[in-house]
This record gives sequence, C-alpha cells and structure tokens, in this order.
Amino acid sequence: MHPPTSSAKNSLLKLENQLCFPFYAVSRLLTKAYQPMLQALDLTYPQYLVFLLLWEHQQLTVKELGEKLLLDSGTLTPLLKRMEQRQWLNRRRDPRDERSVIIELLPAGRSLEAQACAIPQHMLERVHMSDEAIAALRLHLTHLLTQLT
Repeated sequence: MHPPTSSAKNSLLKLENQLCFPFYAVSRLLTKAYQPMLQALDLTYPQYLVFLLLWEHQQLTVKELGEKLLLDSGTLTPLLKRMEQRQWLNRRRDPRDERSVIIELLPAGRSLEAQACAIPQHMLERVHMSDEAIAALRLHLTHLLTQLT
C-alpha cells in the first residue's frame, strides 16, 4: 500500500469537496437528457438555446445572442451559418450599423417552436423537484453566473 501523496492529504483537493464537479456532471447529464427530444427535431443543444432566444425575441443581433448565451462570435458564427443553411433563420447586416449582424427567424425555424413546447415540461418531470426548489436553484445559479462573468 502506498502512503497518501501530499495532495491527497489536502481536503481542498478532494473531488468530493469541489464545487466545479457537480456542475460539470449535472451539465453533462442534463444535456444528455435533452438529446433524444432534440434529435427528434434534428437539433443540437446549442441550436436549441439559440431558438429559445429567437422564439422569445423574434430577432437579435449576433452580439446580443452571444451576450445572452455567454458565447463569442467565433463560436456562434458557424452555428448560425449551419442554421441558416437549414433555412431556420436569416442573417443580415444591420442597415444602421454594417458591423452588426441581425438574426431573425424564418418560417421553418418558427414552426419548430410548436414541436419543442413539450421539452421544458418533460425536463421538469425528469428532475423530480418542486417548482419552488427549481426557482430557488435557478436564482442561485443565476447569481453564480453573475459573479463569474
């Protein structure tokens, strides 16, 4: 039997004491839980997130999408390009500011909203938490996001 290394002696370095690991694991498992429903719509999880914002706002700039999704334009641009090729959305330069690109839903993208309506309820049922517990968790997570950004 080997003696514990110096890092194993430090309780701060134990996996069970890390804040990051439960977030990482829950994020992976939640994304995995969404997959069958999103596959039925032929969507990836990042595409679904873009649609959630566009269904709510109808159109946003790439910058606004990036700010809301915490993604840079280098990540968003290829994603939006693929979505445009599917004729789900349109990208166009803002006539008031040529540096800004406006993203707007097309009918095919709008029609996916009705098909996606059951996803949030299914996920709520999947996590087996009360509405109050979910609201409190969302509040805590939003606060943490604010602290980290």
